[in-house]
Amino acid sequence: MGLFFVSARMGIIFIEPNFGSDAMIARISALSICVALVLTSLPVTAQDGRSRSILVLDQSQSTGVFFLQIFSGLRAGIDADTSAHTTIFSESLDLSRFDGDAYHESLRRHFSEKYRDKDIGAIVTMGSGALKLVLRWRDELWPGIPIVFGMVDEADHARLKLPNDLTGSILKTRLADSIGVARAVVPDLETVVFVGDHWDRQNVFSSWGLEVPKATAGLNVIDLVGATMAEVRKRVEALPARSAIIYSAMYSDGEGIYLSPAKAFELVAEKANRPIIVAAEPLVALGSIGGPVIVPRLIGADAAKRALRILHGEPASSIPVAISHAAKPIFNWLQMERWGVSESNLPSGSEIRFREPSMWAKYRWQTLSVAAVLLIQAGLISILLHERHRRANAERESRNRLTELAHAHRQATAGELSSTIAHELNQPLGAILTNTETAELILNSPSPNLSEVKEILADIRRDDIRASEVIHRMRSFLRRAPFEDKAIDLNDTVRNVFEFLAIQASARNVALYFEPSGEPIQVRGDQVQLQQVIMNLVVNSMDAMAAIPKGRAVIGRTEMNGGSSAVVSILDSGPGIPTEKLNEVFDPFFTTKKQGMGIGLSISRTIVQAHRGRIWAENQREGGAVFRLSLPLAIS
Repeated sequence: MGLFFVSARMGIIFIEPNFGSDAMIARISALSICVALVLTSLPVTAQDGRSRSILVLDQSQSTGVFFLQIFSGLRAGIDADTSAHTTIFSESLDLSRFDGDAYHESLRRHFSEKYRDKDIGAIVTMGSGALKLVLRWRDELWPGIPIVFGMVDEADHARLKLPNDLTGSILKTRLADSIGVARAVVPDLETVVFVGDHWDRQNVFSSWGLEVPKATAGLNVIDLVGATMAEVRKRVEALPARSAIIYSAMYSDGEGIYLSPAKAFELVAEKANRPIIVAAEPLVALGSIGGPVIVPRLIGADAAKRALRILHGEPASSIPVAISHAAKPIFNWLQMERWGVSESNLPSGSEIRFREPSMWAKYRWQTLSVAAVLLIQAGLISILLHERHRRANAERESRNRLTELAHAHRQATAGELSSTIAHELNQPLGAILTNTETAELILNSPSPNLSEVKEILADIRRDDIRASEVIHRMRSFLRRAPFEDKAIDLNDTVRNVFEFLAIQASARNVALYFEPSGEPIQVRGDQVQLQQVIMNLVVNSMDAMAAIPKGRAVIGRTEMNGGSSAVVSILDSGPGIPTEKLNEVFDPFFTTKKQGMGIGLSISRTIVQAHRGRIWAENQREGGAVFRLSLPLAIS
């Protein structure tokens, strides 16, 4: 009897052969000391750093394509978990070629020695044969280790009466589904031919033998199950019309030579004169037409998910056994063409593989290359013209919206300047009234002095022109006109703004200075909108200096910036702009004024950008803020 030590907390399992009593006591003492050292060196609540292990036992051959794809799916699922490294041990039981109690006993002894000092966190079995052996050996070799099973059909699952601490997926493969595919593949199906090893030697399809009478009702049956390979090859090359072959699995030629399932199928398909319906995905590519096949990668992936849940601490009993979704209708397009099978006859949701492109698909570019190039070019030209038209409309609409917004802002600005404008108009109008009254008195005198009347008329004319200029400037400022893109003199544009704001600046006790460039500066754009930008900047500067008792001044400058652009600078002697706000002053609705709307500088930036220019704010080293806008020069 072996000696077992199980630590449920650490998940460690030791398996030792039988010893004498003295040796047994010594081994127990040494083992207890080792376990105590491990338990005291690691916190029981923390996840240990050792590698986790999974033992995979498959009942088939390790070189078989089916098992390799199962293992590939399992390995991919395990590797996807990056929380900790997991070691995978893999064993092939090869039960299709070796069986019997003596062989089983040799496997038990082998595994007992091979894994006696390995920490196995979970056992994964593939096939009902492997599951039966593990259940038989579990108490002796792997006591308490949870088991994940796969590749077990419904009938075997019901017969095994598994304990609660197992989890896995049940394969639901029905012979009736394969017969249904045979009817879809062969219209007016009359005969089905069964090819494979004896039903009781089948790993997954053993229950099909019981389904044959009911599933084949109304059909002729040719039963080649258990026949030799030579007999099968002879019979399948001379099958009657309206026949289909249902292939399960073969593992030998029936005469002492073992074959891999893939090789056995190829030998059958080489001679078959009727379509073959299979139940394993790897056989689809080897000459079968396909069918409701088992996809081995999905079986491995499902087992990996369940094993990882167990390694993460979830008990196997809490993971419910479920019907596997690894069976899918998959078909071979080449065989469909060979047998004249229409895609519309296949089950819903079928996957078709190896579909070759038609001759038209292969050579259509060579055949229509010139026409395709011309069509593409014509399409591109049409798209470009359409996009150009859309862009022109969008730009025109954008300018119109900008013009309306700028006009609304000018009206608001004019309201703020109304008192100053009224004062500027009252002066010439008052002077005109006074001169008119004086002229009347002179003319009513007995001897009127006509030279004085002439001087008075000259004064009236000058004051009238002055008032007219004020009204003209206001009308120009308030007029609602479409965006004009024409060459304008930047010096005159800035000078007119400074003259227009002179009265308001005087009322605010602000000195305005304009320093024009020494040479003419021509830019392209809308003069009214650019004047609005300059006016916004000057008015903002005057507002910023409202709390300064004296020394209020605003300076405007125009200068060339190389040979491609000009710069307008508006400098003030105010407190400047907080550094953290320099990038926000042009944002919509940003304002530091109690009654401000926060759209003046935002509109200014939009206008400047519409003129392909740039506007920014800075603080002067000696104090005060400076706003600069750069505009491209007009191309002469």
